[in-house]
Amino acid sequence: MNTLPAVRGGLLALLAATLFGVSTPFVQRAGAGLGPFSTAALLYAGAAVIGALLRQPVEREASVRRGDLGRLALMALFGAGIGPVALAWGLQHTSGTSASLMLALEALFTAVLARLLYREVMDRRVWMAMLLLLAGGVSLVLDRGSTGGMQGLGLLAVLGATAAWGVDNTLSRPLAERDPGQVVFGKSLMGATITATLAIVAGEPLPGWPAALGLLAIGASGYGLSLRLYLLAQRAFGAARTGSVFAFAPFIGALGAIALGDRSLSAGMAVGGALMLAGVVLHLAESHGHEHDHHDLEHEHAHSHDDGHHTHTHDPMPAGPHSHPHRHEPLRHSHPHVPDAHHTHEHP
Repeated sequence: MNTLPAVRGGLLALLAATLFGVSTPFVQRAGAGLGPFSTAALLYAGAAVIGALLRQPVEREASVRRGDLGRLALMALFGAGIGPVALAWGLQHTSGTSASLMLALEALFTAVLARLLYREVMDRRVWMAMLLLLAGGVSLVLDRGSTGGMQGLGLLAVLGATAAWGVDNTLSRPLAERDPGQVVFGKSLMGATITATLAIVAGEPLPGWPAALGLLAIGASGYGLSLRLYLLAQRAFGAARTGSVFAFAPFIGALGAIALGDRSLSAGMAVGGALMLAGVVLHLAESHGHEHDHHDLEHEHAHSHDDGHHTHTHDPMPAGPHSHPHRHEPLRHSHPHVPDAHHTHEHP
């Protein structure tokens, strides 16, 4: 039994955060002069391409089902429509550094929604971490608001993007057991279609080839590949914890913006960033383990037989991860765990 169950999920979420964080200042540059709908459409068109290329055969990953399409559509609306459009507009009216740091609040929205909808365990240490993230965001808004009206409005638009992505992250949790390539492809294709249609209706100018190719490439890595890794992290240790590790993305993005020449770093932004970083570190320091019951459960997802939970037999035994419908018999044991698909039990 793995004594550090969060390591795999944490590393996956951190890699997803790195890809997304680096993309933020590049989106600001590549999308300069373009409409927010056009920018979002190109980003998610690139994500759809990478999703299509990374789909897995049915014997390795559980396929997306017809009943998942409604959830995918909502994910596309919030995560590929509202979120990137709000971010694109906000990046045009505030600095890349402050916008990158504000994106850490996505962890707060995700954690609160995960607690409300999925009853994921949140002890006092985790709630204190969320309050630190909120305090850091408030500090950023006040700092940017003092520099001018459009700076504050731009940062509020980025805040709206974080809320939309928090909803998207929470909606995606039940789909984390499906083939992540299919989920990325379905969500991104829907999102690109919606935002491209809105770009045409709004009469936004067509981008030049350099900008279009740049945004497609950024979308493939910073949105498509990042989302795939994010889904795998959610599968490994739940929505709230994935959101918290992903909160490192803004700090990576802020460093990238500064490296690209952004000189807007101020004392207020430094205080906000420090508060957010403290919140992330506090949340990641959480440890959870106790005796718990596993009830009878039948489901389908990619799994292997070395985790202490998948004890069913095959003839012959497949090598490595594989997917098929399987059943778990009732079991009571104690070990360190996180709220993955097998640990959704209630706590007093």
